[in-house]
Amino acid sequence: MLEELLLFVKNPVYEQDITTSFSNKLRIFFKLLLIALCTSIVLLIVASLAENLLQLEMGKHAMDDLFENYTPLLIFFLAVVVAPFFEELLFRGPLILFKDSKFFKYAFYVFTIAFGFMHISNFEMSTQVLLFSPLLVAPQIGVGFLLGYIRVKFGLVWSMALHACYNMVLIVPILIMQILDIPIE
Repeated sequence: MLEELLLFVKNPVYEQDITTSFSNKLRIFFKLLLIALCTSIVLLIVASLAENLLQLEMGKHAMDDLFENYTPLLIFFLAVVVAPFFEELLFRGPLILFKDSKFFKYAFYVFTIAFGFMHISNFEMSTQVLLFSPLLVAPQIGVGFLLGYIRVKFGLVWSMALHACYNMVLIVPILIMQILDIPIE
């Protein structure tokens, strides 16, 4: 699976897979979810180490505001339903327009990188945030490649589902801690 993903990232081609059974699609889906989570965790650790070693101040994260100002149910709905739906429509939906184009590869890269960098808005803007933005949004760019892969292979609904599950796995533990009034520090 990793070799196939690396080949796709090097040369993305719009080739929908219509022969794979639903059960095999689910198996691939969960493999991609695991890869996305592992990759993001590693990249977040690297970013955190860089932030600590270089004594950077990244400011308040948008998620902090969400947890302070909204109910767990609303946060869950926004992160697991609304964001995946609209972000996939915006960043993976248009790929169909380039399906038979010699520019598909470039469109894929542009939409994937734009998806990642859109998440820089989660940080308070500062010179340090802008300078380290490639590192800060690397997890989202990495996940964007996986979302693009499953979108091309199985369709837009699959990328929406993967995005939703990815967000859910990351946010539910924090929401549980918030509900149980366990400090997150």
